[in-house]
Amino acid sequence: MHDEATYLCDACGEEIVVPIDVSEGSDQEYVEDCPVCCNPNVIHVSVNGDDVRVWAEPE
Repeated sequence: MHDEATYLCDACGEEIVVPIDVSEGSDQEYVEDCPVCCNPNVIHVSVNGDDVRVWAEPE
């Protein structure tokens, strides 16, 4: 199982690494500020077996 994944910041396009905690469920959503440009992103995490998908949308 993956313990981290990446997403692209919606504001600056930087690739950001985030930890994956499967104990939080298979569909997760939370807000995180980009460590590069400080703009908030809504982070979506979808876990389906060994497949982990992470993407961001503007808040």
